[in-house]
Amino acid sequence: MGMKAKVSLGAVVGVVVIAAVSANAGSNGKDGGSDGSGKDSSASAEHTPGGTKDEKGSGAGQASGKKKAAIAGDGEYQVGSDVKPGTYRTTGNSDDMCYWERAKDAKGELDSLLANDNVTGTSYVTVKPTDKIFKSSGCKDWEAVDPKAKGTPASSMDGDGGMLKVGTDIAPGTYKSAGNADDSCYWERTKDAEHGLNSIIANNNVTGTAVVTISPSDAYFKTTGCGDWKKAA
Repeated sequence: MGMKAKVSLGAVVGVVVIAAVSANAGSNGKDGGSDGSGKDSSASAEHTPGGTKDEKGSGAGQASGKKKAAIAGDGEYQVGSDVKPGTYRTTGNSDDMCYWERAKDAKGELDSLLANDNVTGTSYVTVKPTDKIFKSSGCKDWEAVDPKAKGTPASSMDGDGGMLKVGTDIAPGTYKSAGNADDSCYWERTKDAEHGLNSIIANNNVTGTAVVTISPSDAYFKTTGCGDWKKAA
């Protein structure tokens, strides 16, 4: 089924502007932010102060509990010297005020962007060894994710909870969300946390009731602007 895609256009005078571009991308995109990751409508986020490097992450959904922050919520970091490649998690963000980006250089141009997103709730992002810059603005501090960590996955989730790790934060299965209006509910199943168009397995913007099956082989499930999800019988 043809899906809609959205392309991030970067920052202008401290404000991140994300513009929509429709495309027949199969299951590779959506009408949302950050290289196919974000909300249905165009979005912007002012860069407001986040946490400090000494704060500890919440560790929710992680068996290891609280962890010391690996990346402060505000800053621009060189990959390899300031930030190690790996997967990171931020949680507790509100109203799309958290913005992050991966970049291939420090020029700050549109072509520099590899992926980005405006976040409500939780987000995961994988910083690759080939990335040059990781930028975070207005976010809660980021904690490093142990790929071997186990959690107690839930069977329900906040409809605006953001990005959840399958098998750790949320259990696989079929979920239902009701009462959604005006295509404001967006969900996404992904195979990784790189946030590229190729990361997306399937997605949709929903009015009314939404039903989605999260596979055990999915890596993450993202939900924004939806009614709360409950596991179907």
